[in-house]
Amino acid sequence: MTRRENILLLATCDSVPLADKIALELHIECTPMVRRHFADGETYHAFPRDVSGLDIVIVSSTHTDGALLELLDLIAGGRYWNARSVNVIIPYLGYSTMERAKPESGEIPKGVTRTRLIFRTRPDYVAFLDLHSEAVLHAHSGEVKTRHLWTEELAAQKIRDMNLSDYLLVSPDYGFSKRVARVAGILGCPHTAANKDRYDIDKTIINQLSSAVKDKTAIICDDMIRTGGSMLQTADRCYEAGAADVMFMATHLILSGDARERFKAKGVKRIIGADTYPGTKTDDLLEVYSVAPIIAKELIHYLRIV
Repeated sequence: MTRRENILLLATCDSVPLADKIALELHIECTPMVRRHFADGETYHAFPRDVSGLDIVIVSSTHTDGALLELLDLIAGGRYWNARSVNVIIPYLGYSTMERAKPESGEIPKGVTRTRLIFRTRPDYVAFLDLHSEAVLHAHSGEVKTRHLWTEELAAQKIRDMNLSDYLLVSPDYGFSKRVARVAGILGCPHTAANKDRYDIDKTIINQLSSAVKDKTAIICDDMIRTGGSMLQTADRCYEAGAADVMFMATHLILSGDARERFKAKGVKRIIGADTYPGTKTDDLLEVYSVAPIIAKELIHYLRIV
């Protein structure tokens, strides 16, 4: 059993807002790290208290190189100062779409190599949310306990809250269709998938879609939205196949570059997703739900918090 007073909940700089929500769920505090910046750009970190014998929990999305490096520093620091355990929650894993390299390409599969860096700092436990590929879970030699947490129940509840009468879920490609099928199973609604081909970095083409969407509200679901190209093309195919309306849902709302403007230009009024990507919050386009309850529930179970 782990008593709440023995837990030190920390976060890398950009993940503090989500960590604060997790702290509320656990009825503890998210403790701020001591951070200062030297004139040459180097960053000073210090734990705000003695961590020896404590169970450290670090919340950190690795959406930037700086966030990854800060996470590595905090894990290594916890080990250096003899924490009883160092546990990591990664709501969004950067480079997660680069989990394998084409033969003879010289590509670096950074999803795996960077996750391996995290494992090599020797955390006791690392949990990920809605991974693009589970290949990264195996980028260690068995020394680290890993968990893949799914947000399907939260996504399904958000759809239920819309009170839609005639809808189905749509995957932009066959690779993601199993995940969409699981959400559809929770909701008891039909689902289908589009046919997607990738022909360059950040460039895809959606070729065709089933007529199952005819006269229905098509909810296009994916694990993340980066540029939005695949989802917007899928929306076009849905309308061509007779869909009455189209909505969008994804866990990780990255929306890089001009993605927001592209969705708005198509007349999209709402995109639903989670707060896994730092800075994501509800606004005139996004409807954001928090993954804090799922993470808190997992920590209570894993750490056996009393």
